[in-house]
Amino acid sequence: MSEDFFELATLDCLPLTVAFVSVAPNYMSSPHSIAGRSRLAGLRLQEGGLLIVIFVLGLLLTLFGGSVKVPQLETNTQGERVRVFKTNAVGEREPEFVEKNKFLNAQNLAQLAKDTSFIAIMAVGATFVIIAGGIDLSVGAIYALASVLGALVFQCFGPDGARAGGWVGVPLGILVCVGVATACGLLNGGMIVALRVHPFIITLGTMAIFRGVAFVITKGQSVGGFPSAFRDLIRWEVGDGLSLVPLGVMILVAVIGGIYLSRLAAGRRVYAVGGNELASRYSGIRVERVKLSVFIFSGLTAGIAALLSLGYYGGATSGDGQGYELNVIAAAVVGGASLSGGKGSALGALLGALVIQMISTGIVILGINQNYSQIIIGAVVILAVVLDQFNNWLAKRRLLKS
Repeated sequence: MSEDFFELATLDCLPLTVAFVSVAPNYMSSPHSIAGRSRLAGLRLQEGGLLIVIFVLGLLLTLFGGSVKVPQLETNTQGERVRVFKTNAVGEREPEFVEKNKFLNAQNLAQLAKDTSFIAIMAVGATFVIIAGGIDLSVGAIYALASVLGALVFQCFGPDGARAGGWVGVPLGILVCVGVATACGLLNGGMIVALRVHPFIITLGTMAIFRGVAFVITKGQSVGGFPSAFRDLIRWEVGDGLSLVPLGVMILVAVIGGIYLSRLAAGRRVYAVGGNELASRYSGIRVERVKLSVFIFSGLTAGIAALLSLGYYGGATSGDGQGYELNVIAAAVVGGASLSGGKGSALGALLGALVIQMISTGIVILGINQNYSQIIIGAVVILAVVLDQFNNWLAKRRLLKS
């Protein structure tokens, strides 16, 4: 064939080539964007399911929980809540009672919100770790150690302390409590990254170490006597005992965690490492840095929860947070976090913590022996993991069919 033929053929193909390369990229979807949209859709579906579960649990407890007589309260001229008395037929003063639903009353709902906040805050941090493919068994021990060391600082500046009345006591105690917990998380993450040991082994060891240190420092004694300014701040209440500070901090932590995971590139890297660590490493993600960051965040949230408990309860012991590991991990798993990594959300962790706390509250309201509480929570965790595995199996089948 002549050279003129090849030139003509090349010229004829040019429009096709130009048309191909000029296709607008907006009409094309990358596998990563499709996977991201499907993951978000799955999370929204799970969170919607959790809301339905919470509604059903609340409805059942309202219908079958029964009612109880509680003292009627009123606010006096000093702004304090006091009991209401009435005069009976013989002229004697006796307290007045009102009948309320055991579950659906302001005092119980306020107590439920307060109890949920401590676990929910730590569950958000645990969700970060689980999404990245890890596990943290030391959150309860970090909570205890941070509580004890923060309590010692608060006691020093408390009414009976060596430096009573010092203004620096409250910020210093807050800094020590949160800082110690964050340092414990940093130690966990550092050993996992440096020693390349599974997080289960490292956090199992540090769980014993941190709690042992707390016991040695306190010698098993309770630490109390905090500045009144600190306690008044944490225990600030409105209405029928609704503690706004723990509730507000819980919502704030969940919102910040949700934005970090869903809107920031750093959060996307957490999902990537948990979904496929090897592929993340080859794509240029600094896997060690991601692992370190999630354990730091887990320690930070444990410190925040410990700080709130110090202000609310006014004391700390080395036994604080015993068994919190189960409740925190249960809340994260029930909230949709997959123990195989790459899946979960901060809002799901909050809702999961609320479900766990509603189960515990329901056991009390229905008059069930509280010794069954851990059995029921353990069964709920197993059920959540089984459902997660079933959903993964269905997703794989749909992917193969398509």
